[in-house]
Amino acid sequence: MRKVVAGVVGTGQISGIYLKNLTETFDSIIEVKAVSDQMPELAAIRAEQYGIPNVWTVEQLLADPEIEIVLNLTAPIAHASLNMMALRAGKHVYTEKPFALTRKDADEVLALAEEKGLLVGCAPDTILGGGLQTCRKLIDDGWIGTPYSANGTIVMGNAWGGMHPNFRNFLKLGGDPVMDMAPYYLTALVFLLGPVSRVTGTARQLRSEITILNPKSPSYGQKAAIEAPTNVSAVLEFASGAVGSLQAAKESFGYFPRLEIFGTEGNLTLPDPNMFGGRIAIEFPNGETKEFPVSHGFTEDSRGIGLADMAYAIRRGRPHRASGRLARHVLDISLGIFESSREGRHIAIDSSAERPDPLPLGLQYNRLEADDAN
Repeated sequence: MRKVVAGVVGTGQISGIYLKNLTETFDSIIEVKAVSDQMPELAAIRAEQYGIPNVWTVEQLLADPEIEIVLNLTAPIAHASLNMMALRAGKHVYTEKPFALTRKDADEVLALAEEKGLLVGCAPDTILGGGLQTCRKLIDDGWIGTPYSANGTIVMGNAWGGMHPNFRNFLKLGGDPVMDMAPYYLTALVFLLGPVSRVTGTARQLRSEITILNPKSPSYGQKAAIEAPTNVSAVLEFASGAVGSLQAAKESFGYFPRLEIFGTEGNLTLPDPNMFGGRIAIEFPNGETKEFPVSHGFTEDSRGIGLADMAYAIRRGRPHRASGRLARHVLDISLGIFESSREGRHIAIDSSAERPDPLPLGLQYNRLEADDAN
């Protein structure tokens, strides 16, 4: 099978794990031909690290006829505009989350892709990891009976230390807890329970600015404005009849992830949906708690598996799993939480998304013959 040639735009911190996986684990289906960044010297470092032959401008990358997919790892505010540029150039697109910052931008991307017959994919692809794939199998096989409720909590420190090179992005819309971290939880819940039909939410922030107090930070002593809510709670109503709650905050310290799904026959504790593996356990009505081994592969940090799945979809003419439609639904939910908080009412979610198909047991994307199970 001929490899799908990719170009990567954005070579910041997250690009390292993507490029490692694309040039090692998924190199049987993807060939990374070029990288691009506003800081060419940073792109050159990544190219040398991962053996990528070209460091180009965005214009050069989009003009190359061999490049079929653009991997968009830019800042959230640039996601939609770069996706549109790539689609106009005739490229498929896979983008980091959030898919866009407005519904209008998201819809324009999807409409242009449909017009041109191109695919759009979007992170997170952690739903394709062994942890959440195992949880999907347990639910589908009836281990917890009928799922009726879910609870997701992500509480973590923000950018107070100022050590991330682009820490100010995490104080703006797109880096806030709903647009930055909640997509892992919302995407997982839609994958496991189906689409959301209505949301109610409250969004708050404790302060309007911070002072960087870490003496190791290049921005030590500087003030930075907080431009988005940093503490959000929401109630999610699923089309299936299940109800979930979500708490997402970046007001304090540490990292406290939790995701649970409650069923009529058992309560499922899931791994951190920002990761690819982790502890999976079910508490049963008799008080017994049973831990389950993972049923699928890819339990290490496999970011890029969504792009690999999309590359196979291009070659085989089948749907891809981490799709733009799924990401558009997650964006709709996220913006609905903010709207509910502002307007003091329930918000109906007009979009929908099919639950992506689970991966076949035993699938390994670095072995072409194993993918024939599809």
